[in-house]
Amino acid sequence: MPSAPPALFPGAITQVRGLEVGQFTDPRRPTGCSVVIARTGAVGGVDVRGAAPGTRETDLLDPANLVGVVHAVLLTGGSAWGLDAAGGVMRWLEEEGVGLYVGSAPGQVVPIVPAAVLFDLHLGDARIRPDAAAGYAACQAAGDEIAQGNAGAGAGATVGKLFGMPYAMKGGIGTASVTVDGVTVGALIAVNALGDVVDPATGQPIAGARTEDGQQLRGSVVAALAGDKPLALLAGANTTIGVVATDAPLTKAQCQRLAGAGHDGLARAIRPVHTMSDGDTLFALSTGMAGALDFNVLCTMAGEAVARACVNAVQSAQGMTTDTLALPAASDLIAASARPAGARARKSP
Repeated sequence: MPSAPPALFPGAITQVRGLEVGQFTDPRRPTGCSVVIARTGAVGGVDVRGAAPGTRETDLLDPANLVGVVHAVLLTGGSAWGLDAAGGVMRWLEEEGVGLYVGSAPGQVVPIVPAAVLFDLHLGDARIRPDAAAGYAACQAAGDEIAQGNAGAGAGATVGKLFGMPYAMKGGIGTASVTVDGVTVGALIAVNALGDVVDPATGQPIAGARTEDGQQLRGSVVAALAGDKPLALLAGANTTIGVVATDAPLTKAQCQRLAGAGHDGLARAIRPVHTMSDGDTLFALSTGMAGALDFNVLCTMAGEAVARACVNAVQSAQGMTTDTLALPAASDLIAASARPAGARARKSP
């Protein structure tokens, strides 16, 4: 029987000064995209830890390279096809006059929009994926409020796939933030992991691979170490992507390091993580709109915000059923464990 997970963690990445978030969720199948917008620009960094990433404009964020300002970061479903959505984000930013100025005439701004994708093509019609229109619509919806769970880039996210999709559960998108001495670090994370999401405080699984009867959490790491054989999976058919941001002033090199510290949060909340079948990628943004804070404290805050956002993602998710799969959410397993044995829900086919 799964234990009750912790309550939803407070805060959101939009509590970082200078940031807005917009999301588009496709009504035709579970997929979508999420965009973090910095209208006045932000210093950016990235850290890619998974072995199968799908990304755009990550080389630009290397501290040794020229461009120092990011105007938005896109997180999207649709695998590599989803990178098309970044074009819509660029078009919207251009219309707003946001971008890198390359001349005084109209149309002479170039918005800088790094992006990362996750794989959700196995749910529904894979020909439906985020495109430029989806990225544009996400920007139109930008504001302070962020829907969590089955929304945006988390709409088609799943977790706990080490032993096959029939025993997986619904993932999602989550956000959280931490504030110390007036400085905030926030995270927005789309959790589509091969591994389980666990309670960072106890290490107990919250959502992930299920047992044969589909009613309990198997514990992917425990099962693998006991000799259970993982199912061979297509590389990149998973991936957790996100943004960790602060309003403290940082350099590009520090942003790169902050993104790395965010991965500490992934490691605390997802087990196993950074696998050959994941393309785990975290971006970092600094708006510089608050005062300075010790960088070690900022890194500690980054790991905590990311871990909390991962938990929020699966706790906010809603279960879904396709023609071939039943994907319960964390709340469904808790509800099932409280029902009489004869009233248990069926397992996935």
